[in-house]
Amino acid sequence: MSKLSSIRKPVEAEMREFERYFTNTLRTNVPLLKIILNYIIRRKGKQMRPLLVFLAAGLNGKINESTYVAATFIELLHTATIVHDDVVDNAHERRGALSINALWNSKIAVLTGDYLLAQGLLISVEKNSYDMLEIVSEAVQAMSEGELLQLQKARKLNITEDVYFDIIKMKTAALIAACTACGTVSVTDDPDKIRTMKDLGENIGIAFQIRDDLFDYQDNGLTGKPAGNDIKEKKITLPLIHALQEGTSPERKKILNIIRRKKKTSSEINEVIDFVIRKGGTTYAENIMDKYKDKAFAILDTFKDSDMKSSMKEFITFTTSRAK
Repeated sequence: MSKLSSIRKPVEAEMREFERYFTNTLRTNVPLLKIILNYIIRRKGKQMRPLLVFLAAGLNGKINESTYVAATFIELLHTATIVHDDVVDNAHERRGALSINALWNSKIAVLTGDYLLAQGLLISVEKNSYDMLEIVSEAVQAMSEGELLQLQKARKLNITEDVYFDIIKMKTAALIAACTACGTVSVTDDPDKIRTMKDLGENIGIAFQIRDDLFDYQDNGLTGKPAGNDIKEKKITLPLIHALQEGTSPERKKILNIIRRKKKTSSEINEVIDFVIRKGGTTYAENIMDKYKDKAFAILDTFKDSDMKSSMKEFITFTTSRAK
């Protein structure tokens, strides 16, 4: 049994039912959109966010139809942001498959993303899930602000550690926090439980993003070499921020000059990676990631033991130790 299958075990039946529920929301009479939506359904990912919704619901009460609405709403939003992000990043591939903008074009991709987001809003209104609508709307706002803040800072390359955490809280942790909050809202209206679960999601999300940022400086398991994608895209993440703080003034100047260049050679990218590792950037980031992971575990320890709690702990471990 794979690690993810083990995590899914307490909600396996619910996850299977969710797939049917989610697919039923993506029905349209527009032929082109039908083709695109079928393509999206076929290339579904690990569905970690809906899984998190169900685990959060199971931790706090009995899973019901409102939980399926929450998981579907979250997955529609997540899929919409992926489609839009691929347009923003001009990415032609995601998880080894062609992106929507690569197969069709950017205009069609943007409109598809808009459709997915609208479907999420509609399902929440139809089911009178206004509390979820508020949570998810706040997440969408935060994600947009985080993306724009990162783009602004990337121009000047002046991202401090505090700004970095502001960005990842908005860009990544906001959606993960929405997963745990919406899952909880689907089974209880207890404000303390909802707040606690939102905090849990934020800590998971921050740890998750730091893990993602570390991939740029670690072996990717395929070529045995780090990817360096963030470096190519001028993204300043925690390992690099710390390394720059530890470097001398001439070293910082040299590394930032490399990052500023539109086109970088493999040797230049490797030079940045070597600098980050040598200055302890990856070790520092791993230690910070572990602190947020421990914060998430501490919150979970306030719950009584159950299969849901065990799976949630496994989920946290998986997200912070996963291979890309």
